[in-house]
Amino acid sequence: MGGLLTATFGITAGASLGAILVLMAATFAVAKLVGRHSVIDTTWGIGLVLVAATSLISSAGHGWEPRRVLLTVAAVAWGARLAVFTGWRSRGKGEDPRYRDLLSRGHGHPDLYAIRVIYLTQAVVLWLACLPIMAGMVQPARLTALVILGAAGWLTGFVFESAGDAQLARFKADPAHRGMLMDRGLWRYTRHPNYFGDTCMWWGLFIISVGSWLGLVTVVSPLLMTYVLVWGTGARLTDRRMADRPGYAEYMQRTSGFFPLPRRAAARTPH
Repeated sequence: MGGLLTATFGITAGASLGAILVLMAATFAVAKLVGRHSVIDTTWGIGLVLVAATSLISSAGHGWEPRRVLLTVAAVAWGARLAVFTGWRSRGKGEDPRYRDLLSRGHGHPDLYAIRVIYLTQAVVLWLACLPIMAGMVQPARLTALVILGAAGWLTGFVFESAGDAQLARFKADPAHRGMLMDRGLWRYTRHPNYFGDTCMWWGLFIISVGSWLGLVTVVSPLLMTYVLVWGTGARLTDRRMADRPGYAEYMQRTSGFFPLPRRAAARTPH
């Protein structure tokens, strides 16, 4: 049983990696066509859907069907929403400053540098992040309690991310809010409801997928994504980029940096 499980997971993981590399090659071609590498942000959502579909097909006949269906539905719903939202948000915009700054440090041919530091790096991260999806598809153990717990965690994250993004989009669309900071709705309780929601979903997928030692090994996925979302290119980088905005320092003092918490009282100004 152990050898068959490992072999099936190896096939699924290999097929998923191949699909991700093809997707990244297509994304690079699109980026060259439109003149901005930030299109890769939309690719992350598409990649979730692609990995779920590839894993489901390549592992056909294995695993526990309720877990397989739940992982597929969760990944497709999350990936589709993410792809549509990021695509809509970036319409008509130029290159994202993150990628412009990153590429400005490069040496040698700019395309080769971009492929190495953006596309191949994100391909590896996406593959590692999706390991629980691949592992969960092939594990036969019926651990209903964990599946329910993981689904609850994933749903919490999905609601937080979706609601937070929608609230921010509505706020920015109102001309009366020009130059103002968003500190309402979920943004009143955490400066980063989208990153918090993302993190919940990665941990939710991991918990759903646990059915043996193989599922436990994929804990590297939520650990990696938690690091990226909190200390990497997520919350900390956003705070750093927003630090010079009027009122943001006070917003940081009063509002939790990640976990949703009641707003703190403003610090008293000495007289």
